[in-house]
Amino acid sequence: MITLDLIVFTVLALFITVSAVLAVTTKRILRAATYLLFVLFGTAGIYFQLNYSFLGAVQLLIYAGGITVLYVFSILLTSSEGDKAEKLKGYKLVIGLIATVAALGICLFIMLKNPFVPSNFEHGELDVRTIGHALMGTGKDGYVLPFEVISILLLACIVGGIMIARKR
Repeated sequence: MITLDLIVFTVLALFITVSAVLAVTTKRILRAATYLLFVLFGTAGIYFQLNYSFLGAVQLLIYAGGITVLYVFSILLTSSEGDKAEKLKGYKLVIGLIATVAALGICLFIMLKNPFVPSNFEHGELDVRTIGHALMGTGKDGYVLPFEVISILLLACIVGGIMIARKR
């Protein structure tokens, strides 16, 4: 039976797939970042469809907003306006195609091997207090240390981009 949820999911999945393929195959790096932004928007749409409003908001704010702006900032600082990707030649193209076929085979194997029935998935999310305690917890299941490590890594990327831009 075709429902509105299935139609919306199909449209979002096609949007994400087309945007991802365009992000990988385009020769212009700024266009690739724009297509990546579209992929992240589509992923947020799937989160909102599953009633995971917190994850959807995080996807929009952090990934679609912050990370994509960081990518574009880095691209504009470190590359000239006319930068194009080089064409793949010889063995690199063959290795890329083999890796693509292998990844597709693994994905198909996993999808066909496991029954993904809707009854296994629960719509909705935990309350914000539980999510906050899990994210800011310092115990075994806390995420404070990875959050701080990623923030230092992003700061180092920004400083590196500025140093590269200043050399010009």
